[in-house]
Amino acid sequence: MPTLAATATTAGSTAGLIILTLAAVTLGYLAACWLRPFRRCRRCHGTGRRRPLILRATRACRRCDGTGEHLRPGRAALNYLRELHDKGNPQ
Repeated sequence: MPTLAATATTAGSTAGLIILTLAAVTLGYLAACWLRPFRRCRRCHGTGRRRPLILRATRACRRCDGTGEHLRPGRAALNYLRELHDKGNPQ
């Protein structure tokens, strides 16, 4: 049976699926930034302490200031946008 041109095209459904997937991933990341704005520091692995290369004593991690947590990039962007909005609307 021959394939008709009208039924052989699937480009529209593929593009729609890609857009829906990107929207779901973006909304999921925004929800993660809203609910949990901090993540573990990658340098000290969330301990807040870091060991120097030469000496054996541990010191506070400079990246997270010894807290073990670091602000997510998405949350930093949301904070920046909120600050721009607040500055633009004088009350």
